[in-house]
Amino acid sequence: MAVQKINIDELIAQISHGLIIDVRSPGEFEHAHIPTAYNLPLFSNEERAIIGTTYKKQSREAAIKAGLPLFGNKMLGMIETVESWINEKQKNNASTKPTIFIHCWRGGMRSAAVAWLLDLYGYKVIQLTGGYKAYRNWVLAQFNLPYPFKVLGGYTGSGKTEILQELQKRKLSVVDLEGLAHHKGSAYGAIGQPIQPSQEMFENRLAHSLLEQNKNKAPIWIEDESQRIGTVLIPTPLFQLIRNSTCYFLTIPFEERLDFILEGYGKFDKQSLMDATLRIQKRLGGLETKTAINHIIEGEFKEAFFILLKYYDKWYEKNANKETLPKIELIPILSEKVDPLMNAGLIEKLNK
Repeated sequence: MAVQKINIDELIAQISHGLIIDVRSPGEFEHAHIPTAYNLPLFSNEERAIIGTTYKKQSREAAIKAGLPLFGNKMLGMIETVESWINEKQKNNASTKPTIFIHCWRGGMRSAAVAWLLDLYGYKVIQLTGGYKAYRNWVLAQFNLPYPFKVLGGYTGSGKTEILQELQKRKLSVVDLEGLAHHKGSAYGAIGQPIQPSQEMFENRLAHSLLEQNKNKAPIWIEDESQRIGTVLIPTPLFQLIRNSTCYFLTIPFEERLDFILEGYGKFDKQSLMDATLRIQKRLGGLETKTAINHIIEGEFKEAFFILLKYYDKWYEKNANKETLPKIELIPILSEKVDPLMNAGLIEKLNK
């Protein structure tokens, strides 16, 4: 019986009910993939390069002949690997074997070959038409939808990320851009964070977060960010929508924010803080940079962060004044403290 095929919209609708297997090479998978997918590479990076060259320089038939011995040697290992994944998934639901959704780059020979093997072994296997390329087209389409955003703004050190996390606990819809990017958005944003994903992988994660948070069509809370978050960019159509959504701006005294920054960043090593300071020296200025670094060397973190927070406040105001994509409405939220619990309560009232 021929392996069943499915289009990308059908896959997305069923994505939480099966096992997604990506048979592309490890390099392709590592660069970016469907967030919940497992990698079962038909060919290694080197083998893929050889077969691809054979396909281009000789023929499709020659490429298949070159690949068959490689595939044959891997069949048993592939089946055993998939068995282990399924056994792990069945720990929570032992009565049902998950459907296997399988794809390669374009839904061609690689996924067809592995789908045939797993189908032959007895699994229910469905191949994604169009492969990962179709999935990427779906991802990019998500950034053009009219999401009902409510934007949380505020100067550096206002505890915006912590407020969004608290809103999530209260079952409000939240998209955490900084969490998805593994970066806190400033020159110091990479300190203490995992390595950032590729631009493509960031977009994949973001598309799935938007899909999940938009299910009930309730307002989606999102942080006011620059388009660039470390090494990744918010896709332009989505960034324009965020910039043109209502912004709820936290107004918290400077000293309160300074103490919050000190608590969050004062625990990191001096070298990381100095390296980050040097990255903004052109904008910060030579004297202020030297002074801030001297304070860090001496362990005078509050004095250093005082200089840096003044800089970030000025930079925020400067960029806000230059913004060519004005927000529809700016609603100030007055708060005397950086208190995520209290401030989330103020925000929650605006959600109704």
